[in-house]
Amino acid sequence: MGKVVLITGASNGMGFDAVKLFLENDWLVYAGARRLEKMAPLAQLGAKTAILDVTDHQSNVSFVEKALSEQGHIDVLINNAGYGEYGPLEEIPLNTARKQLETNLFGAADLAQLVLPSMRKQASGRIVNISSIGANLYTPLGGWYHVTKFGLSVWSDVLDSEVKPFGVRSVVVQPGITKSSWSDIAFTNARNNLQPNSPYEKLIGKVSQFFKRASSGATSVDLAKVFYRAATDVKPKQRYFNSTADRLTVYLARNHPKIWRAIVNRLAK
Repeated sequence: MGKVVLITGASNGMGFDAVKLFLENDWLVYAGARRLEKMAPLAQLGAKTAILDVTDHQSNVSFVEKALSEQGHIDVLINNAGYGEYGPLEEIPLNTARKQLETNLFGAADLAQLVLPSMRKQASGRIVNISSIGANLYTPLGGWYHVTKFGLSVWSDVLDSEVKPFGVRSVVVQPGITKSSWSDIAFTNARNNLQPNSPYEKLIGKVSQFFKRASSGATSVDLAKVFYRAATDVKPKQRYFNSTADRLTVYLARNHPKIWRAIVNRLAK
């Protein structure tokens, strides 16, 4: 039987290129995203594409059941769907914050609950959760995004401790700032979340410029390779990074919080 992987958020960026990489390595790929038409090139390459809204339980059920009914097993779930709901915490509507939690955290948890019974039964499987270096550090305007990525990482660690005895593993990938549309979308959201005459308007420009300067230059193709390692390593690691710079940034923020706070304070001044 061929290896089966489910990849969410597959219509662009890291998810899109991860689908291509898994196909090139002869995996059976089920690719899900809200915009089916953007996955047409993946379908032409052999991916089984489906409309998927990870905030909709029935959509998640249909996605998983299709793979199980057609293949009888699932080897890997890659929880990649997510976005950045940026904006000042004083002004972001809480309904908008809840949408961020539903997409970046609860969607992953729902899909994991759906695939785990079959993984436990076959005594193998892996859940790869795409978090961020933003799980361990923070910048102004990213409050709710950082909450979801920190939560996803901790949730993954707890899950791993629970399912490891059954032969299943849950691991985390922590990308840094990549060459993608992610930042553009995040800061468009930040501007949309501003109240009229907001005192935070200038801060958006400062943080946006900081992101441009801090970009590692990594591409979605680079991250797809990290996804693949996380899914296939015989002895999986708890955390996967694309570069030494990403790993060191996390180390700095976690082990020298005063230094990171000084960086943030200078940014927000």
